[in-house]
Amino acid sequence: MPSTVLDSDIFKDMFGTAEMRAVFSDENQLKCYVEAEVALAVAQGRLGVIPREAAEAIARLASSVSIDRDVLKHEAENVGYPILGLVRQLSGKLGEAGRYLHWGTTTQDIVDTATVLQIRAGLQIIERDMTAVSAALARLAEKYRDTPMPGRTHLQQALPITFGYKCAVWLSMMDRHAERLHELKPRVLMAQLGGAAGTLASLGDAGLAVRREYARELKLADPPITWHVARDAVAETVNFLGLVTGSLGKIGFDVMLLMMTELGEAFEPFASHRGASSTMPQKRNPISSEVLVANAKAVRQHAGLMLDAMVQDFERATGPWHVEWMAVPESFILAAGSLAQAKFMLEGLVVDESRMRKNLDLTQGLIVAEAVMMGLAPHLGRQAAHDKVYAACREALGQGRSLFDILIADPEIRVALPEEQLRKLCDPANYLGSAAAMVDRVVRMPRTP
Repeated sequence: MPSTVLDSDIFKDMFGTAEMRAVFSDENQLKCYVEAEVALAVAQGRLGVIPREAAEAIARLASSVSIDRDVLKHEAENVGYPILGLVRQLSGKLGEAGRYLHWGTTTQDIVDTATVLQIRAGLQIIERDMTAVSAALARLAEKYRDTPMPGRTHLQQALPITFGYKCAVWLSMMDRHAERLHELKPRVLMAQLGGAAGTLASLGDAGLAVRREYARELKLADPPITWHVARDAVAETVNFLGLVTGSLGKIGFDVMLLMMTELGEAFEPFASHRGASSTMPQKRNPISSEVLVANAKAVRQHAGLMLDAMVQDFERATGPWHVEWMAVPESFILAAGSLAQAKFMLEGLVVDESRMRKNLDLTQGLIVAEAVMMGLAPHLGRQAAHDKVYAACREALGQGRSLFDILIADPEIRVALPEEQLRKLCDPANYLGSAAAMVDRVVRMPRTP
């Protein structure tokens, strides 16, 4: 019976994806365990550490051995780890070759290497979906490059921006995550082989050569030293996922707020009854955005958990290692779910440009008070201009009149600025700074391969 949203038949494809669940499924985990065992045997056979015939038999037969999952479950619960039970079943069905299975290695070598194989597959999905999200953001940034809207600070209208500028800011985060992922891979995608205490003593003088061939067989990097208790790379991976989901959560939070009835500037894609209420027929709730925010919070907790799990005792940990078994799969599944939701939302985002313009005009020019101040500063001095515009803003608010009407009635301002120039200064569309130029720079940047 499913007990969490990640395996619930109702919720699992809302918060995660079937593709990523398959990567971290029991079936694939066992497959990765076997792949690691086979690679080790092949490496050892190649170097003469075990008979070549035994290595060939293991490579030929191991993947086809049927594993009794109930027996494996019982032994894992008893031993605390699944590898001993797995090796027992495999070796028992491999005949004479089974004597050489798991030669000179230890449980954590196989589990860690299998985890890296899963991480590699998971990162391929993450990278692909990040690319799709970035493409959607680039299209939005280009399309709405010059579409003015209110920029908001402290939830108050501040200065005009463009919606393309907002999307380009979102895109810039994804670009940095792509760079992080590119830099991350060499540190994370390393084989693990060290034996009981990490010294490869059980393999004698052949230890380092075996590890080199083992890594080569798995197409992983050969680490300079055993990393049984040096968990920074795995922790970095989950913290990277925390950064990605955090950025997606920020995008979701922005869209959620833009969908507010009082703003109504952008909306998630429409589908019949999507985001509907059971009692309020008019509702169109921000479903994807809510998942993005929720997943960001969940992965953040796992990121902190992984940092805590880095504090391990001596050469093999007594418990922190187990934390990874929970945090790594869940973080990948949640991150994949966030990327899928973001892709859906951004590729079909509905943007109301007229509502953006209407909201820009809500304050009757107050949003460009800075523009007027800077226009007056060369004539009155910056501080004097600030004080005069500040007073005009208070008067406009108090009387419910436009800032332009208050300013044009001031004789000193009329002398300083012609009416036509003052009117231009009071139009939010004329005070967008370098927004468009920054959009162009971000959109035209080469994406990290």
